[in-house]
Order: sequence, then C-alpha cells, then structure tokens
Amino acid sequence: MKHNRVNDNNINSLVVLFYTRVLSDKKLAPFFVEKLGDDLNNEKWKAHMQLLTKFWSTMILGSNTYNGAPFPPHAQMKDLDKEAFETWIVLFYECVEKLFIEEIAVKFKERGTIVAGNFVRRLNL
Repeated sequence: MKHNRVNDNNINSLVVLFYTRVLSDKKLAPFFVEKLGDDLNNEKWKAHMQLLTKFWSTMILGSNTYNGAPFPPHAQMKDLDKEAFETWIVLFYECVEKLFIEEIAVKFKERGTIVAGNFVRRLNL
C-alpha cells in the first residue's frame, strides 16, 4: 500500500530504495561507489542516507533539518553529465511513484526536477 502522508520514516524508505536502485544502475553507480563504496550498510552510506533523508524532509516537509550545501560535492565529480541527471530523474520518479500516492509523488517529482535542473544549469551541462 502506498503512503498517503509524508514523514521522516517513509522519506528514509524512499532514500534507501532510491540508492539501492542507483547502485544497480550502470550509469549512476560508479559516481557513488567511488565516494561511498558499494555496500549500503557501511558507515559512509548510512551517513549519506541520513543526510539525504534530512534533505528531502526539509524539501517536502519544511523541517529545516538539512543545513548542508548539496551542490559542491557534485561540482567535484568527474565525468558527470546531463545523461546522469536524466537517469537520476527516471529512477527517482520510479521510486516516489512506487512508495507514495500520486498527490504526494507529484510533490517529490516537482522538487526533484527543480534540484536536477539547477544542478544541470550550474554545471553547464
């Protein structure tokens, strides 16, 4: 059954599902494996997923629990291209559609599209 409300627990479920799929994707996996390794249960991944849960909680719920800067790490990634962001969007959409009712999924997709679009523009891709 899909979630009909958003909370930190189901945002974390989204983050875990999404990165599980990212690690299975031949385009995206190398970017993350290089920085975080290939085991979602290691400490680097746990910290990353906790950070991203706070990011999406802030984006969707307005929780203000995220106070980082998401752009700089992406600016340092070699070989990051527009196709990577297009793949990211496809996987992200699939995950939010799987976990949330349409009304909520649309909110995540809108915010995700804005974030990806901003990164593409700032990276001049």
